[in-house]
Amino acid sequence: MQEDNFETLAIRLQAERTQFKEHSVPLYLTSSYKFDDAEDMRALFANEKEGNVYSRYANPNTDELINKMSVLEGAEAGWATASGMAAIFTTFLTFLASGDHVLSSRSVFGSTHQLLNNIFPKWGISYTYADLDKPEEWEKGIQSNTKMIFVETPSNPGIDIIDLEWLAKLAKKNNIMLVVDNCFATPYLQQPIKLGADISIHSATKFIDGQGRTLGGIILGSAKHIKDIEGFARHSGPAMSPFNAWLLSKSLETLAVRMDRHCENALKVAEFLEAHASIKKVMYPFLPSHPQYEIAKKQMKQGGGIVTLVIEGGAEAASRFMNKLKMFSISANLGDTRSIATHPATSTHSKLTEAERLQVGIEQGTIRLSIGLEHINDIIGDIEQALV
Repeated sequence: MQEDNFETLAIRLQAERTQFKEHSVPLYLTSSYKFDDAEDMRALFANEKEGNVYSRYANPNTDELINKMSVLEGAEAGWATASGMAAIFTTFLTFLASGDHVLSSRSVFGSTHQLLNNIFPKWGISYTYADLDKPEEWEKGIQSNTKMIFVETPSNPGIDIIDLEWLAKLAKKNNIMLVVDNCFATPYLQQPIKLGADISIHSATKFIDGQGRTLGGIILGSAKHIKDIEGFARHSGPAMSPFNAWLLSKSLETLAVRMDRHCENALKVAEFLEAHASIKKVMYPFLPSHPQYEIAKKQMKQGGGIVTLVIEGGAEAASRFMNKLKMFSISANLGDTRSIATHPATSTHSKLTEAERLQVGIEQGTIRLSIGLEHINDIIGDIEQALV
């Protein structure tokens, strides 16, 4: 297998076959494992030999998923968690302590805002926000106790982009860990580790699964960093179930094909919306009108499956548009085969104040569209009739 053949690796990287010579990797639905003898148990728990001891720590299904994701993203190692937010929380708590400071992109997922704004300050962890499109804010935002830079790119839901190579150089210059939420892009479209990031995080619930079936999170990075993650996660318990790992590993086999269609459809939707009189603004990385279009073209293979728009008329117009949609699902999820419409101000980012939402570009008329795999004529047709 050629190293650069993403599609082949995503399909052919599998756990070792058992004596039954199965073609598809079986499910290992076991909570624990049998040891050969007392010495075998002792050696495994003492980390003197490799092997499985408990499925909260490791399982053949999670091992396969982690190995596959590590190879696809160019990371040395990885760890699987029960959800995307578990992956983010685990990463923060592994590397941060009381007195530390986080420099974060202002435009992040609503639950990440809650961690930074309301939960971590109780433990003495402070934060500063910077805008992805203002490099000077990142340099000024670094403090003597800054231990981590955290970014989403593309961001949720504003679709902001930052130059990861530039940010990685800034982080390394100041001896700061760079953590990237790569959920919107997936390893097929963007590989932050190769661009200089220390850690890349995925909510595998989204495009990795791609069919709205399950939850999962993935943390990828160097062997040293993942060893630190393991030390925290083995005892705090945010473990992914073997069944979910099996599903997600199978889903990776179709990731490239799905993302090609997501991106193709999304670009056509973005172009349609940009030409529509009822639309105030459209955000999509591969639209030439996007402020960071050149950066997106440099570090992303395609623009992704998310299109964010601002409709004229504010909350009332947004509500009317969403209620008129016939095929689109109204849901807070994204990355599904089915097209989804979300109103961030009243769902994913509803816990933010109006002022905080406006700071990250979320207006009452903002709608996030996760463009699915339906025929493009049906997708655009549903949007068009809802805008009338």
